[in-house]
Amino acid sequence: MQSRQTTDVVLQALLMAVWRRKQNSRVLIHSDQGSQFTSMDWASFLRAHNLEHSMSRRGNRHDNAVAESFFNLLKRERILRRTYKTRVEARQDVLGYIEMFYNPKRKHVRNGMLSPVENERQQTMRTEGV
Repeated sequence: MQSRQTTDVVLQALLMAVWRRKQNSRVLIHSDQGSQFTSMDWASFLRAHNLEHSMSRRGNRHDNAVAESFFNLLKRERILRRTYKTRVEARQDVLGYIEMFYNPKRKHVRNGMLSPVENERQQTMRTEGV
């Protein structure tokens, strides 16, 4: 949550995700066509971390439907119900919403009424044959 979405900011966010998830298999990273996602630094980072880039086509609003749905819920369920005095306060509240509610508890119709954490756990079990 910065005032500008620079290459450095998106790389920091992606590094945090890579570090937290410790994914062994190749992961698909979807983005739009912003300059921060077409830079050489971005491409180099993806290669170095076994990430595959998927980029939206210009004007195709369905390519990023999952992210659009998430941000719609985030705004509707959290941000528009609060007034933040500082960016730090907003950052802490949004992170709490994502980590304490959305990922572990928020049920999704498209996931068979499972939370994102539970859906991923079941996907991992199927993939690993557990």
